[in-house]
Amino acid sequence: MRVCVPSMGTGGLDSMVGQHFGKVPNYTIIDSETEEVEVIPNTSEHMGGVGVPPDQLSKVGVDVMLCGGLGRRAVQLFESYGIEVFVGAEGTVAEAFNAWRNGKLELASMNNACIGHDH
Repeated sequence: MRVCVPSMGTGGLDSMVGQHFGKVPNYTIIDSETEEVEVIPNTSEHMGGVGVPPDQLSKVGVDVMLCGGLGRRAVQLFESYGIEVFVGAEGTVAEAFNAWRNGKLELASMNNACIGHDH
């Protein structure tokens, strides 16, 4: 599986998790089987580009997104692209990835979605 974490830097596993997935400068993608790491820039409309993050991430084969929190519209968008989202990610990308692997992050749903942007 290709697991994506919105990240504030380009340091891969050492980067900090960005708390607003749409407005982070980068996305760190980890292959859960090989642990290969790839960092891609956020080129969505939120950063002056085109499209929404779920569209961009689906095009690079992301299966799972780990984030601090997200709104209801974002939950629906990720679902429409077939990307599972887990909330509660914090710390470094490595810490978020390990929390997901250990079952410590919660699957995103309409019940735990943020109403505003105060994740």
